[in-house]
Amino acid sequence: MLKVIWENRDNLPYAWKVLNRGVCDGCALGVAGLHDWTIKGVHLCMTRLNLLRLNTMPAMPEEALKDVASLRGMSNRSLRSLGRLAYPMLRRKGEPGFKRVSWDETFSSLGKHFRDADPRRAAFFVTARGVTNEVYYMAQKVARFLGTNHVDNAARLCHAPSTAAMKRTLGIAATTCSYKDWIGTDLLVFFGSNPANDQPVSTKYLHEAKAAGTKVVMVNPYREPGMERYWVPSNASSAMFGTAITDHWFSVHQGGDIAFLSGVSKIMIQEGWINRSFVEDHTEGFEVWKEHLQALSWDSLERDAGLPRAAMLEMAKLLRDARNAVLVWSMGITQHGFGTDAVQAILNLGLAQGYLGRDFNGLMPIRGHSSVQGGAEMGAYSTVFPGGIPINSDNAAQLSQQYGFEVPDWPGYSAVEMIEAADQGDLDILYSIGGNFLRTLPDPNQVSQALSRVPVRVHQDILMTDQALLDGGQEVWLLPARTRYEQRDGGVETSTERRVMFSPEIPRQVGEAMSEWEILRELAIRTFPERAHLIGCESGWAMREEIARIVPFYDGIQHLRQTGDAFQYGGPHLCPDGVCPTSDGRARFHATPLPGLGHQEGTYWVSTRRGKQFNSLIYSEVDPLNGAPRNAVLISQEDCEREGLAQGDGVMLRSDTGQFSGVAWPVRITPGNLQIHWPEGNDLIATGRTDKGGGVPAYNARVTLATEP
Repeated sequence: MLKVIWENRDNLPYAWKVLNRGVCDGCALGVAGLHDWTIKGVHLCMTRLNLLRLNTMPAMPEEALKDVASLRGMSNRSLRSLGRLAYPMLRRKGEPGFKRVSWDETFSSLGKHFRDADPRRAAFFVTARGVTNEVYYMAQKVARFLGTNHVDNAARLCHAPSTAAMKRTLGIAATTCSYKDWIGTDLLVFFGSNPANDQPVSTKYLHEAKAAGTKVVMVNPYREPGMERYWVPSNASSAMFGTAITDHWFSVHQGGDIAFLSGVSKIMIQEGWINRSFVEDHTEGFEVWKEHLQALSWDSLERDAGLPRAAMLEMAKLLRDARNAVLVWSMGITQHGFGTDAVQAILNLGLAQGYLGRDFNGLMPIRGHSSVQGGAEMGAYSTVFPGGIPINSDNAAQLSQQYGFEVPDWPGYSAVEMIEAADQGDLDILYSIGGNFLRTLPDPNQVSQALSRVPVRVHQDILMTDQALLDGGQEVWLLPARTRYEQRDGGVETSTERRVMFSPEIPRQVGEAMSEWEILRELAIRTFPERAHLIGCESGWAMREEIARIVPFYDGIQHLRQTGDAFQYGGPHLCPDGVCPTSDGRARFHATPLPGLGHQEGTYWVSTRRGKQFNSLIYSEVDPLNGAPRNAVLISQEDCEREGLAQGDGVMLRSDTGQFSGVAWPVRITPGNLQIHWPEGNDLIATGRTDKGGGVPAYNARVTLATEP
């Protein structure tokens, strides 16, 4: 805390306003000011405090970017310390650095580029970096006003498989329950998720849940220390003695969740432990799923899961005895080439037990970033229009009628496909609103090459990142944005539990920075001034009125005015009493094939993980929960003994794509599996391996391990 105060000492009054009045720009739990809607009391975590400096830092001196060669090699943490982007800046091909330009020149030049470009060769990407629903909405509207559906957001790199699986199964693409359902449910199961690190305030919920008798289960290769015992600082007993969280740990292989869940489901069906009445009254496809499970051999299930049949039986008994349960998952499930199927395996299990549409039950894809839930719902998604409506000719015609201009009817590029198109020379303009593809996507060398080939690259952001330092084909633009708290007329975000929350404008002016949605709107107006009247959304208030009309389940957003104003669309539970918003009101089982990863002798399966960081913003070189440095290779004690390794010994991992030099770090992880920090480990990850349902890259690789002196 003292460190945070020191970092923000030049702007402490504003820092307090952000904490006291703003909706948290960290994870997606949904803290407004210092309070939430789950449990009483003050809520404040280090994730939010670490992000505070982004909202209080002074402007970057404009001469800081006059020579990019001197900045290359600097970490993104060091680049952040330069200060906020304050003025529009331009770097042309062959120039050593960026020069300040006026907003008028910026909009005139970019307007001409977009006017002259083939719309199919222009793309927009929106990060989850604290942007608001207004920014998502305006980004997609402007993209379509300019004639392209190439607009996507950061959810494409995390929970897109959840969206795909839930939409086809339940007819919805959001959590079906509320955080309150954690407290007092019989069983709370986390798959590939580490909320102690990623959503720290949730440990308060877990403390309350444990006190209410809830059993907590972890299905994860690594027994995360923070999920074993966590010290909740705001609770006296927990702060002193810690809260024991996990009751049962099932140490699956990385990517072994489908096999494990298939084995559990197979046992439950064989033993008659499923909720037969729910299955018969509210679902379709059960018999096909059952036949698929019956055909799977126990040998293949045990091999792929990395666990014996006895462990699957243990899990099945826990579910048998749990009338109520909440199933929670995150990127340990989704960031595989089979992420949609992995989510589906969880959904199938939840349907078989009827964990849907009632108190203390639910299916929850827990979000890691404060604003990411609203991205696709606002239509900033290459495959859907606002409201999550699929892109097709009929829906495009309907949206065209509502907007008054023609909306394209073809699906756009996903985030990954944008980089692929850039690499192939098929993009003329790439407009990035925040984000850093160079650090978030696999194989940074290939990403660097692709970005450098785009003739016109635009980086609209609040700070400098190393991807903006890459050479451009012709021009690289920097557009200074206001933070969510500075945004004119305030802004709205949507939390994991579908709570739509208002964050008021907290005035502050850094240089010539503009609200993100206003930059986008002005760009559209300057591109086609003859059609400018069709853009509308002259203010944040007017935009929210339009959102309420275009996205009916967001009706109510137009009435939010101050801190604490919020509503939960769909109410506490979606699919109430098991009735889903599908054509017949029934949920659908889908069979999930085993990925068939195999386990090759002499190799390891490595996956990426998060430490003390927010997305790619790293705040500490050591993870305080397990003591591991950023170059740590988490490895089992058994594998260490076989390799002759001790903690801190140098190791080299090699994949078909690249290599990673680190140090051995023995932990309680399933033998044959390794974990390394993201984004440092992206050099090992190959491009071209994405989930078919959601388009998420597979952030894992088969590697060899060698010792280093």
